[in-house]
Amino acid sequence: MTKTSPRQTTNHVLMVRPRHFAMGSPTHLDNAFQEIAPPEHQRGIAAAAVGEFNTYVAALRGAGIRVTVADDDETLVTPDSAFPNNWFSTHADGLLVTYPMFWPQRRIERRQEILDLLDQNHEINRTLALEHWENAGRFLEGTGSLILDRVNRVAYCCFSERATEAAIHDWCAAMDYTAVTFHAVDQRGTPVYHTNVMLAIGSEVAVACFDAVTDLTEKEKLTQSLTKAGKRLLGISQAQMDQFGGNMLELHNERGPIWVMSAAAHQSLDEAQLEALGAPVLHVSLPNIEKYGGGSARCMISEIFLPDKKTTDHE
Repeated sequence: MTKTSPRQTTNHVLMVRPRHFAMGSPTHLDNAFQEIAPPEHQRGIAAAAVGEFNTYVAALRGAGIRVTVADDDETLVTPDSAFPNNWFSTHADGLLVTYPMFWPQRRIERRQEILDLLDQNHEINRTLALEHWENAGRFLEGTGSLILDRVNRVAYCCFSERATEAAIHDWCAAMDYTAVTFHAVDQRGTPVYHTNVMLAIGSEVAVACFDAVTDLTEKEKLTQSLTKAGKRLLGISQAQMDQFGGNMLELHNERGPIWVMSAAAHQSLDEAQLEALGAPVLHVSLPNIEKYGGGSARCMISEIFLPDKKTTDHE
């Protein structure tokens, strides 16, 4: 079997258009970025979130990014479904991984129809289903919890209720990755719920809120690992992290790399930081999704690394 050369970025993503956004989600209990949507305003907020989603998809497509859109199942109430990267990841060798989710209400987001949508045009050679870990209280929420250096096979993860130590290390053993783990807190001392709000790794640059890692040994381990991987380090503050300044993702189009983030994240960064990213920035306004979903531009994207199916011409 030919081994696929790893690449850090993709030009293809999957996104889920929300139907019941923020309607009764309990996830604010461990997500300090999220506010409760007032019941009397929930329908309006949900409608606004769909508008933000559609604008984001159009902006990505306009920038030359291939976007596969899945719609919510109208029979299911999945208020956090706009963040599909928490329940599956894809890999260049044709592997699809499904993940154990901390909140029981989020587990119904794992829908076979979405995987079937991918299977129509992509080679899924094998699957690794980890949702049974939920029965043992082991959780790991996809590329929300895991920030992957796919080239060097290093998985970065901050501990939380949504990323437990045994799950992290067992995932790395199964995937042949090295784990770099740490604890991270916001400026109020609250644990960071997902690593992807404080760390992003591109092809040449790593963006991190190093101030969130208060243990000096853990911070040194994180810094050394990123440096050893050849990444230029770009630090952001905890205040910038609060504005989703770390919740960004590098993709690529036919012209080269492009960073995607929210308008709030873009506004939080200064000119020197934006220049240090070394690539164009696409930013979109996501105020309702950020405020009432507790996630931002990166959280809404599931990267698709699966190889395309080879078509046969029968003419």
